[in-house]
Amino acid sequence: MRTMRSGSQLIGAAAVGVALLIGAGGAHAGFGQPSPWQLGLQQADTTEMNAIIAFNDGLMNLIIAIGGGVFVLLVIAMLRFNKYVHPTPSKRMGNLPLEVTWTLVPFFIVLVMIYFSYGLLYFEEDIPKSDITVKATGHQWYWHYGYPDHGIKFVSEMLPDAARKPGQPRLLAADNDLVVPVNKVVRVQVIGADVIHSFAVPSFGIKVDAVPGRLNETWFKATRTGMYYGQCSELCGMNHSFMPIAIRVVSDKEFAGWLDYAKRHYAARARPAPTETASIKKDAAN
Repeated sequence: MRTMRSGSQLIGAAAVGVALLIGAGGAHAGFGQPSPWQLGLQQADTTEMNAIIAFNDGLMNLIIAIGGGVFVLLVIAMLRFNKYVHPTPSKRMGNLPLEVTWTLVPFFIVLVMIYFSYGLLYFEEDIPKSDITVKATGHQWYWHYGYPDHGIKFVSEMLPDAARKPGQPRLLAADNDLVVPVNKVVRVQVIGADVIHSFAVPSFGIKVDAVPGRLNETWFKATRTGMYYGQCSELCGMNHSFMPIAIRVVSDKEFAGWLDYAKRHYAARARPAPTETASIKKDAAN
């Protein structure tokens, strides 16, 4: 009787835990940035991120089903096969069909996971024909952006609290946003200038390492205008947490106007990257 009561209490505690998790789901994922008490992934704005969320949700449902089944089996074993209910232990030494089954079933589950995960990886790595190319160079501790097709280069650093405007998130807002047009394929070339950084924007479903001496690439196609934030996601030194990524998605007309503004504004104000500064000094010395 005592064991039955303990088993009931265990099941009750699990039910309360599940209810609390479901209730906490009211903290919905934010649009373009994290939200307080957020449990799920950020809202998707690209096909890649939608596929990632679908894959994640499918795996989570599978994990919950497997975990729930194992938990039920454990409870049954504790209630039915204990010294109070079953004082004489069974002499059974094995069950070949059962052992073959619980070996093959996980094997096929892993094959299904591999099939969908490799398909998703291929989709992310297969960069379609791009409409615009941007280059992100990671430095300690800021980003240097360039538009190779338009001759625009500028530095983007985190805004200090005193300079933030209402609505700009702390530790995520930057002084110069990376501006791209909506519904256009954007090729992002990523490289590191000093140590390894990582260019990551959750709502776009992209994360690629910025490695010195190696040019990596990724892509995205934003479907809604607005601000999207990310951060350097590779430990890169003391101020690693102060390397935000701020991307502003605008209409084609607004983007054309921004290009005209940027060509005039950043030509005079953008400081060159340290590697470029060294090259300039070397050329001047020669």
